This record gives sequence, C-alpha cells and structure tokens, in this order.
Amino acid sequence: MSKVTVTIKDVAQRAGVSVATVSYVFNNTATISPATRERVLQAAAELNYQPSALARQLRIGQSRTIGYCWHTMPKERWQPILDRFLYGMAEAAEAAGYHILAFTTRHPRDLAAYEQLLLSGRVDGFILSDTNYDDPRIACLIEHEFPFVAFGRANPDWDFPYVDVDNEEGEYQATRHLIERGHRRIALLAWPEDSLSGNYRERGYRRALQEAGLPFIPALIQRSAPGLNAEQNVAFGRAATLALLALPANERPTALVALNDMIAMGAYHGLYDAGLEPGRDMAVVGYDDIPLIEHLRPPLSSVHQPISEAGQKVVSMLLKILHNEPLEERHVLLKPELVIRESSMAYWS
Repeated sequence: MSKVTVTIKDVAQRAGVSVATVSYVFNNTATISPATRERVLQAAAELNYQPSALARQLRIGQSRTIGYCWHTMPKERWQPILDRFLYGMAEAAEAAGYHILAFTTRHPRDLAAYEQLLLSGRVDGFILSDTNYDDPRIACLIEHEFPFVAFGRANPDWDFPYVDVDNEEGEYQATRHLIERGHRRIALLAWPEDSLSGNYRERGYRRALQEAGLPFIPALIQRSAPGLNAEQNVAFGRAATLALLALPANERPTALVALNDMIAMGAYHGLYDAGLEPGRDMAVVGYDDIPLIEHLRPPLSSVHQPISEAGQKVVSMLLKILHNEPLEERHVLLKPELVIRESSMAYWS
C-alpha cells in the first residue's frame, strides 16, 4: 500500500488501538506503554506509513504555526469575506508570535493534508472555515484530539470550540426591515436545504414573518440546486427573480431577501430584464456586505458580518487552548448588522 493512500486510521486498525493513541506515539505527547508503542510502530512499518523526521524532532505546541486550508473557488462562488477573515487571523496570530500556514487541497474537506500536518508536527492547531453538517474535518480532529477552532458550526450534538456569525439574527433583521417598510409578500432566494448557514438564515426570515403575523408562503421561496456552484451564483438570482415575477400579479412579491450579495446582484439582473428597477419596483436586500455593492445602482442594502473580528477571535481561542488556558466561551456567536441603502428604503403601500 502506498504512502499516499495509507492514513492514521489504517495504522490504528492494524495495531488494534485508537487513532488518538497512534497520534500520541508519533508526536510523543502522552505516556504510552512500550508494548503499545512497538505495536503502533510495527503497524506503521508494515503499511509503509512513516511521519516526517520533523515529527520526531518537534513536540506538539512548539512550531508556533497554525494551519488553515486555502482552496481556489470557482468564480461563481467568489467569497471576498473570507479574505477579510484570513487577514484578521494573520494579524492576531502574528501579534502573538505565531504564523498562519496556508495549505491547499482539491476539496475544502479533504482529510489527507490535515492528517499529514498534524502528524508531522508542523502545526500546533488548525482553524477551519466553510463548515457544514457532518463535516469530516471536525470529526477527524475531534477523534485525533488535536487542537482546533472552527469558524462556523456543524452538528448540534458535536461539542467543539467555534466562532460564528448569528446568521438567523442577520436574516431576521433584513426581513423585519422590509416588513417595517410596508411589504407583506417577501420572497427568499435561498440555498439548498443541506446548507447549515442557509438554514440558519432561513430561520431568521421565518421568525420575522411569524412575529409580524404574516403567513409563510412556500411559493415565495426560490431555492438553488445542490452542487458545488449552487451558492453565490448570479445566474441563480436572475432566474429565481424572473420565476417570481411570472407569478400572478396578486401573488407576486414586492420585496426579496437573498442569502448573499451575489444572488442579490443576480436579482438586479432579473428585474432589469423585466423592465423593472430594484428599489422602486421591488425592494432587494442581500447578505455579506461585500466590497463595491454600495456602488451598484441603486446601492444594495445588505447584512454586514463582523468577519475581521471573527478571524481575530478564532485565533485568540486557539491560543488559549494551546496554552492550556480556560475559555470563557466555547461557542461564540457574533452579531451582524443590517446596512440600509437605497435598494430597500422606499415604503410600500
């Protein structure tokens, strides 16, 4: 079996021990009996699995390096907010004498690179982003008992340290704003149902409707198809808006909220295609407050996320974990803020 295909799980299975025990042996971070250590090393040799020489030289917590996976996004999934997140991380890490090791994978949830780095001793811990349900990276790092902090949540029954933006609160603010402007039929341009962040945002939309005594109308929900390019797709926003405009006049929405700004920009295209004007004929609110949207015509209202603060917070939490200091909070939710611009300012009667 080649080194590329062998994982720490294979070694653990061959040796008849836990994955954590294999990690302890390679990193020399716990007291392991000579017999168990020999069994693990023998299994690794039989499988041709050998950690780098650096792993034998470094003890955990001495590299002063934090791993972060940086992967290329298709243009349909451009995520400028993650640039701000990365800068916030780097700034906080360097202030504490640490560095961010950015590495790449073919897919953001590939495990091989994570396992190689944690076993080699090249990183003291990881920062994760772009998390979702059943995230295999989180499950892997919990199993390894390796330090990490996530920017984002996962399964509610998994206990791990994270920082996240309160997505439900953000979409609640956006929808409530439109209700206060007199809108009663508000559409939602949503992500697939398997999107964790999307579900939190949709929950905020529904809560605002419920508090205002407005019915939830399934026909006013347009949901993107599953797939790697489903999110942040301008084409989806355009097609979804045209589909909403095709509804009978008395069922058509007067406003819409999009789960991100790229979809909202697509909604602009759909309205212009139909001879309508955003902000005048239909109110539009986006999410993320990405650069340049204030220069659209009309400027786009959007939910601003405290991304730089999130980047700084995940690093400060991870450093406390690495230094065996108690965390005041293991689960941190940062509050977003709606930025109101011309696309949603008009009152509707």
